[in-house]
Amino acid sequence: MKKIKETRIPIATISGSYRYGWQQMWKYFLYLFLVTIIVAFAGAPVSIFKDSESVITSGMIALQILLAAYWLLLMPVIDYGADLMCLRGMRNEKINISEMFDGFKKNYLNIILAHLLTVAIIGLGFIFLIVPGIILACRLAFVPYLVMDKNLEPVAAVEKSWEMTRGYGWKIFGIGLLAIPIFILGLLCLFVGVIFALIWISAAFASIYHAVDLEEKKLLDIEEEIDNE
Repeated sequence: MKKIKETRIPIATISGSYRYGWQQMWKYFLYLFLVTIIVAFAGAPVSIFKDSESVITSGMIALQILLAAYWLLLMPVIDYGADLMCLRGMRNEKINISEMFDGFKKNYLNIILAHLLTVAIIGLGFIFLIVPGIILACRLAFVPYLVMDKNLEPVAAVEKSWEMTRGYGWKIFGIGLLAIPIFILGLLCLFVGVIFALIWISAAFASIYHAVDLEEKKLLDIEEEIDNE
């Protein structure tokens, strides 16, 4: 079997993101595997309740409210923390799993508000027409990374994501589109492959953010050099 040549830096393309994500995924597999398991267990209560068929009672309504609060006030912190851990792997940085939960004590409010703002904007796009919702979802894909990586406030993160993804929307859409057959293939592998598929997809999204961030930093460095001349 031909060995895949190692890529030192990510390329902001669909194939480049998945290729670099695949490479880094195996370098930090145990860490990313643990992160994926944590997210899966954290999201299990909501998934189980959605799949269950129960008679509507006052107790069930109260439980629905609690689960809604759990999904809105706790899950975003875990999801954003997981994105940060994945980004650490793409950057070849040390992964400390405990950092995944730092959002509960550091920038909790920013995470929750950024999540609500993003969901509201994308949701409005899907309500009016499906296409605007897809466009908005692609353009706001970097919000979790910007909140966790740059410590940006919600509105600033949305604006920055919109700026950074200019010219990359179709590539982000392509990464999401390709994620569908990858996930289906994972399901066909006796469900065990789902975990590998989820890690790879997350790595691809983190990879394109890392690539665009590097390109932006290079442009800033060039501009500084020009100004200093």
